[in-house]
Amino acid sequence: MNWDQLEGKWKQYKGEVREKWGRLTDDDLHVIAGRREQLIGRLQERYGIAKEVAAREADDFVKTLTANEEIEQRANKAKAARQG
Repeated sequence: MNWDQLEGKWKQYKGEVREKWGRLTDDDLHVIAGRREQLIGRLQERYGIAKEVAAREADDFVKTLTANEEIEQRANKAKAARQG
C-alpha cells in the first residue's frame, strides 16, 4: 500500500491511526484524510517530535498496513483453495 491508496481507504484505516496515535483528535483525522504530510505535521504537533521521526513513524505505519493486507490476501486465497 502506498499513500495514495491509504488516502482512498482512509475511512477504513483511520480507526487504526487513532488506535496507534491516541492524541490525534477527530478534527485531526478529518484534516489528515490519509495524506502523508498532514499526518506528519499533526504527529509533530501532538507528540512534540521532530519531522524526521514523525515521517519515519508514519511510513512504518503504512508498511505495516501493507504487510497486514498481504497476509490477509494470502489467507483468503488459501481458504478459497481449500474450499474450492
